Amino acid sequence: QVQLVESGGGLVQTGGSLRLSCAASGRSFSTYAMGWFRQAPGKERELAASISSNSANTYYADSVKGRFTISRDNAKNTVYLQMDTLKSEDTAVYYCALKDYTRNWHWGQGTQVTVSS
Repeated sequence: QVQLVESGGGLVQTGGSLRLSCAASGRSFSTYAMGWFRQAPGKERELAASISSNSANTYYADSVKGRFTISRDNAKNTVYLQMDTLKSEDTAVYYCALKDYTRNWHWGQGTQVTVSS
């Protein structure tokens, strides 16, 4: 069973940048697709970005396209989310997630990102 631990969240001003990291335990990290979800207060959790096991394919929600970049380092069992040109509407709890072989997502504990104007 893989465990996910996020880090890198915090408070940033509008237009600023943050880089989230997610460290995964377990030996099969490189075989799983990974993603970053986010949940703003009063809203449903949404998939912000995802990446295939070999980094060949990525997905971005329209709301983050062109500003966020997802990447992974399979040698370090780590997935990243580089967030640039942050907006107040990016304020949310961000969750690292793993897609298992049955296509179900499993999330970490989450890290808070707050963008202030």
